[in-house]
Amino acid sequence: VQLQASGGGSVQPGGSLRLSCVASGSNFNIRIVGWYRRTPGKPRELVAEITSDSIINYVDSVKGRFTIFRPNDENTMYLQMTSLKPEDTAVYYCYTAGYDYSGTQAEFFDAWGQGTLVTVSS
Repeated sequence: VQLQASGGGSVQPGGSLRLSCVASGSNFNIRIVGWYRRTPGKPRELVAEITSDSIINYVDSVKGRFTIFRPNDENTMYLQMTSLKPEDTAVYYCYTAGYDYSGTQAEFFDAWGQGTLVTVSS
């Protein structure tokens, strides 16, 4: 399974961006999706996730501003980001985990997107 992320860019504070991430492969089932971000000198941070029980979690700093969604449980996930702040500047990575049924038996997999840069600056 491979992930392709897109949608990053440069915006002014208060602006919005939507990140997209498409999973491709054959015969797999996604159970967990999430978005992480990394800024220089800081550890990677979980921004938002949808768990295998369909529970949505956000890091406190983005609650009320970011929305993670995956329409119709398809192989595309989104992170809608509004009211962006300079501290949201980071490289954002999508993540997914699930089961691959392309072999003789189901195998757990996890995959990361390539990262997309979000810059919030006036």
